[in-house]
Amino acid sequence: ISSTDYGIFSSQDLNTAIMNGVIGSNTPQHWDNFIAAFPETNKIIMKDCPGSEDDQANLQSARKVRQQNLAIHLPYDAEIASGAVDFFLAGTTRTREAGSKVGVHSWSDGSKDATDFPVGHSNHQPYIDYYKEMGFSQTDAEVFYYFTINAAPAADIHWMTDAEIEQYKLLTE
Repeated sequence: ISSTDYGIFSSQDLNTAIMNGVIGSNTPQHWDNFIAAFPETNKIIMKDCPGSEDDQANLQSARKVRQQNLAIHLPYDAEIASGAVDFFLAGTTRTREAGSKVGVHSWSDGSKDATDFPVGHSNHQPYIDYYKEMGFSQTDAEVFYYFTINAAPAADIHWMTDAEIEQYKLLTE
């Protein structure tokens, strides 16, 4: 990977990154390359981010963003889903415009869906712990997590309503 490979990240201006595409195994390195080139970045605008192909890389990238105290914004035409919603939660400030879409569903390990495991199973814990790291209380983390995995099966998507986005505290203002 060359130092100019930013993957799904591009620069709108010195302070603003644009994120467009699927989060993959190279995303943490792409983010490191991007932030090294644009150290003044304080905001990410997520556009069309359908999810992640690598959950570990997704959460690793999101934690890097969180440590840098970045704001994340969804413009009116944004469409984020699945792992990209987890990434969105890394924003210390999270805002959205009317019209932006936030989609959630159960995860799958290829043979089993999250809902195949009982509430409290250890397979659920990494996500609940991640939400807590992103500022959710234990209760809010669990409530949101179990909502997402029950909202739609892994092969489908549930587009959250404005009321759900508010209820599950996805936005900070």
